[in-house]
Amino acid sequence: MHRRLRVGSRPRAYTDGVTTRRARIMSTTTRGELAASLAALRRSLDLPAAYPSAALAEAERAADTVPTDPTAAVLADLRSIPFLTIDPEGSTDLDQALHLERTASGGILHYAIADVPAFVTPGGALDVETRRRGQTIYAPDGRIPLHPEVISEHAASLLPGVDRRAYVWRFVLDDGARPVETTLTRAVVRSVRQWSYVEAQAAIDDATAPESLRSLVWFGSERAARERERGGASLNIPEARIVVDGDGYRLELEAEVPLEDANAQVSLLTGMAAADIMLRGRIGILRTMPPAAPDDIARFRAQTVALGLPWRTDVPYGEYLQSLDRSPAARAVREYAGGLFRGAGYASFDGEPPAQTDQAAIAAPYAHTTAPLRRLVDRWSLVVCEALANDREVPEWARASLAELPALMARSSAVTSRWDAGALDRVEAAVLSGREGEVFEGVVLAVRGDGIRVQLLSPPVEAKVPGITAAPGDSVRLRLVAASIGDGTLRFAAA
Repeated sequence: MHRRLRVGSRPRAYTDGVTTRRARIMSTTTRGELAASLAALRRSLDLPAAYPSAALAEAERAADTVPTDPTAAVLADLRSIPFLTIDPEGSTDLDQALHLERTASGGILHYAIADVPAFVTPGGALDVETRRRGQTIYAPDGRIPLHPEVISEHAASLLPGVDRRAYVWRFVLDDGARPVETTLTRAVVRSVRQWSYVEAQAAIDDATAPESLRSLVWFGSERAARERERGGASLNIPEARIVVDGDGYRLELEAEVPLEDANAQVSLLTGMAAADIMLRGRIGILRTMPPAAPDDIARFRAQTVALGLPWRTDVPYGEYLQSLDRSPAARAVREYAGGLFRGAGYASFDGEPPAQTDQAAIAAPYAHTTAPLRRLVDRWSLVVCEALANDREVPEWARASLAELPALMARSSAVTSRWDAGALDRVEAAVLSGREGEVFEGVVLAVRGDGIRVQLLSPPVEAKVPGITAAPGDSVRLRLVAASIGDGTLRFAAA
């Protein structure tokens, strides 16, 4: 299971019963060594630096000239809908805004997605550079954006109080939050407020939230139930998060606020709707994942028994995962569950759909379509779906380039995964630098080869420790032998 790098400017206050553990990099020497190590990692992966001048000039022209007046641009005027955004604290590249209202029979969801295609000329310098980048890379020492900031954080971002172009999905929902009618319209919208997850959760908890946030609680609960019914599964594993703190960094381990799961269900529903439109239209690109092999499922089931949290044969997989608590044994079960989610990729088609259409973890066909500011493939999904939903021909540039996307995204994802793992390793080493000889408490997450993988309780560092025999869920005491910031390696021994 790959560890993901999360980078933010501020810590979150809401921990949902999970203690937030922090460790700050204090030494000036350590900070300098970490900066050099991260720079070397960037060079080794050949990560993009500044935007090429031609692409940047094209982005600046687009930001100045792309119209947002509904009449001039022949767009629907949806500025009367009080959209809002919900993102991590400090976010400025806002892809999505939503409005959700309850009705007597269910609800109506409007979901606005940033109109990035309006700002990128097919075949132009900006298009070429975004295809090279593939996705935004988040880094402790500064993110590497898919699009120049003039677009991603300004002209196309769904910031509050300004008119913005968007692809607006409208879902009429029944009382189980199932879509009974779906439309997709290119429009001008205006967000009334930017919420952080912490602010939004607090407003829900103290009953001061607007209707959209209150309704989102209902929506999330119902969509989670639909997920269980179709056999889908969500893994909510607390992740290490790197927080910029003045001229240094902090490392935290925290759980998501409950609202994040509900908000994720909005994106999930939209991705499933996009996949359905493309499959019926016989053209598009899906995010796919094969089902777990029977032998892998059997091994996972046996492991749950060994950990004292048996997965009964009469309980669906997703329902079992949602029933887990936050104990060390449950964390180990989730880590093992992550091993069943392998082989994700993209499948484009123009005519006959691919043999594998489902995303196994979601248990349905699915497409990436809600993050075009940060992910290349979503631009194509939006353009294709909007054309199909309104009975128009798919633009030739999108049709002609669909087949290139799986390889572009695979290459970008591979580089991003290597960056995430390498950067997090280096920050963890920096956090522990100077503490050689100290003893740390930890929980065994998994057995790997001739050793174990351990989550330290504080600071929230993961480590592979060879030569130790222990079972997942066991508590262990480890002595730090060495911490190398240069290559991000840690060496521990049994204490």
